[in-house]
Amino acid sequence: MRPRTQSSLAISSDGERWLLLNASPDLRQQIIASPQLHPRGTGRQSPIAAVVVTNGDVDHLAGLLTLREQQEFTLFGTRSTLVEVAHDGLFAVLNKALVHTKTLALDAATDTGFGIRVTPFAVPGKVPLYLETAHVEIGTETESTIGLEVSDGSKTFFYIPGCAEVTDRLRGRLRGAALLFFDGTTYTDDEMVRLGMSAKTAWRMGHVAMSGPNGSVRRLADLDIARKIYVHINNTNPVLIEDSHERKSVEAAGWDVSFDGMEVKL
Repeated sequence: MRPRTQSSLAISSDGERWLLLNASPDLRQQIIASPQLHPRGTGRQSPIAAVVVTNGDVDHLAGLLTLREQQEFTLFGTRSTLVEVAHDGLFAVLNKALVHTKTLALDAATDTGFGIRVTPFAVPGKVPLYLETAHVEIGTETESTIGLEVSDGSKTFFYIPGCAEVTDRLRGRLRGAALLFFDGTTYTDDEMVRLGMSAKTAWRMGHVAMSGPNGSVRRLADLDIARKIYVHINNTNPVLIEDSHERKSVEAAGWDVSFDGMEVKL
């Protein structure tokens, strides 16, 4: 089984300036393994020009601490997510003179300033684990959990690393897409419960399983999406085992399973 670090995606329209979609806790290791992201010149200036965070989950924010070393970049997120970052004392290490925050509005295209536009849209989800109260709403569509439509003006793809349900509205948005990166956390809804790893189902964690009548494989099967890639895959998911039945089943359904160093060009 090929080892994988936590979910994060680096994209560029010119190969010089890079935009991170989420900043995983493994970002330092990912930068080391990716020459395109290495600092350049005598000033150690990073080619990472911006970061877009799709929610306030720790596994999407922790990598920001790796980018604190007096490097200028822009942090994009919805109002609620940026508030979560601002209110967490740990992220006070981000130099406010160098880290500029810009608020994303749902369903409004935002120009990053270097040839890439991002349009956020609400997907079914929940609040981050550390903000949960006694009553947790699952599947609500608010700015707490977003997907992204990413475009350079001529080519477009979708990035949805966390999603609790594939709704008809989401199906309509994704129909005919050239490329989709989608939440692949678990293969079955009760996967972690059966393995004794957690008392929570995938749904309770805010994720839709791959398999089953309401799983992402079936719900996204008839939308004429040219390429579909699973990301954000939990280490309990058997699709990570190359010769497993589960891996063969998702590949037969037209899905790729992402891996460290995977490169995709549109």
